[in-house]
Amino acid sequence: MLIKSQYTRLIKAEASRLGFLSCGISKAGFLEEETQLLEQWLNSGMHGKMSYMENHFDKRLDPTKLVPGAKSVISLLLNYYPAGITDKEDEITDETDKTEGTESNRFKISKYAYGKDYHFVIKEKLKEFYQYISDEIGEVNGRVFVDSAPVMDKAWAKKSGLGWIGKNTNIISPKEGSFFFIAELIVDLELEYDHSIKDYCGSCTRCIDACPTDALFEPYKIDGSKCISYFTIELKENIPVEYHSKLGNWIFGCDVCQDVCPWNRFSKPHHEAEFNPKNGILGMSNRDWEEMTEEVFIKMFKDSPLKRPGFEGIKRNIRASLKD
Repeated sequence: MLIKSQYTRLIKAEASRLGFLSCGISKAGFLEEETQLLEQWLNSGMHGKMSYMENHFDKRLDPTKLVPGAKSVISLLLNYYPAGITDKEDEITDETDKTEGTESNRFKISKYAYGKDYHFVIKEKLKEFYQYISDEIGEVNGRVFVDSAPVMDKAWAKKSGLGWIGKNTNIISPKEGSFFFIAELIVDLELEYDHSIKDYCGSCTRCIDACPTDALFEPYKIDGSKCISYFTIELKENIPVEYHSKLGNWIFGCDVCQDVCPWNRFSKPHHEAEFNPKNGILGMSNRDWEEMTEEVFIKMFKDSPLKRPGFEGIKRNIRASLKD
């Protein structure tokens, strides 16, 4: 019978084979440190209209309530950083600011949304991963999670040593930056556990200084109800007028706090074909977006993250972005 160190090596090797950027493992248990922070965040209303964040409070903090007998949380990172992105491309100059079709005024969507919806891609990998564990180790009780259940993925990624939670509230890896998805397997299998790493943000405040809406109002704290990603994806109502001029042409999500992070100079292009830009999305002009019909939208984005706000949501975002 394999001992837990061999189980751990086997699991990490399979994670690498499946294309995951990193794999870290932490002991399943109650997240005591995060309890008060989550409670304060919710009581302050910083989740905005995302009422689902109030649900399953206990389950968010205790994985054994999601998987009875859980002993380990296997945290995984999957890179989505696209090829062909350079700092120079993100610069805005006075000369190009008003020119149609330039980088500075073209409608923008978050890098993670260029290709297929990550939920589909990662869920398939996790199913294969879980089956592999069962085949190689034996019957293991567990569940897979991809940003669709009450799991505090950043807390577990931090505990498993995959990175630290930066001042922009994202997990940052000292080797890979922060352009990656986080997923988990929670299992009733005892493994060798990794340890959290040092916070390397230092005195840097670039993310806070650059946040267009002041959602990052102090280090390590974000008011989700002011975030451009919240406005353009989660909010079902009209975007508040006072934020229209701050959208910066973002019509789905926002990458500003990651784009300015010095650690993302270590980001490398992903190798996941499903995440490659599809349907000429990067070549779309503002006019293409504005004149797009619902029929075209449905055809282009049938398996895209842009389905979340939907056609009407994207059109609303465009209208808001065009207003001062």
